[in-house]
Amino acid sequence: MSLNGTDGGQPGPDGGSRIELLGDLDRPRAWVLLVDGVPQSHVDLDDPRYLDFEYMRRFGHLIDLAAPAGRALRVLHLGAGGLTLARYVAATRPGSRQLAAESDSELAMVVRRRLPLDQPSRSRTRTGRITVRVADARAVLEQVAAGSFDVVVADVFAGGQTPAHLTSVEFTEAAARVLGPSGIYAANIGDGPPLAHARGRVAAVRSVFRHACVIAEPGVLRGRRFGNLVVAAANRELPIEGLTRRAAADPFPARLAEGAALDQFVAGSRPITDADAQPSPAPPPDVFA
Repeated sequence: MSLNGTDGGQPGPDGGSRIELLGDLDRPRAWVLLVDGVPQSHVDLDDPRYLDFEYMRRFGHLIDLAAPAGRALRVLHLGAGGLTLARYVAATRPGSRQLAAESDSELAMVVRRRLPLDQPSRSRTRTGRITVRVADARAVLEQVAAGSFDVVVADVFAGGQTPAHLTSVEFTEAAARVLGPSGIYAANIGDGPPLAHARGRVAAVRSVFRHACVIAEPGVLRGRRFGNLVVAAANRELPIEGLTRRAAADPFPARLAEGAALDQFVAGSRPITDADAQPSPAPPPDVFA
């Protein structure tokens, strides 16, 4: 991905977050959304099926395998960003009902104006029904009805870190409450050596759901460098074989840890709770260079 100059860069209200859009020279109508210099989303208005960020492709694999191909899903996105995954769901599963929670009103406004959902794409795929609610992710979880979603995706970052109140057992329990019996929960975790935060997050997820796995590039999974780990969980068997195959075939191959390997990854870490929760670690300065 080659990036062009900034379009639409502007500080938030009262000198808040700086929001920028960088054009992707490799894809004519694609943009990278940055908040305070941290990449938040890659959106291709011509091809909503295209997922550029590695962790976003992991989410895409989960969406693909969550139900038979083409079946509409009810999806709750905690952290809207550029609505990349919501657009993907709408393109691959027409008729899906989706709700996206975004706490940054300025970011939501920029996305609505500069990356509108009603843009016609080269593939002539409509984005479908996507509702954006400007509110805190946990507040949204506490407001929606129990069992009202098939998939919940947590991908919330502020200044490159996930807020503390969105990392705990209690938060995970709130997410589990809104899922149907066969629902899948997935979260994007940013962490680096020694992966103490990620292990605590995964322990929290495992304390709530019967089945779980973690997907990440080998160097990240082994705690050798900072990166993104996707944890997926459910109270039914996960599509482990399909996820493993897709992760291995990715342009940046990833590994999947489950069962005994996930036991070893957690290695006795205590689940994060509201009482001891802290924001996820800040990315090193050179991560986005």
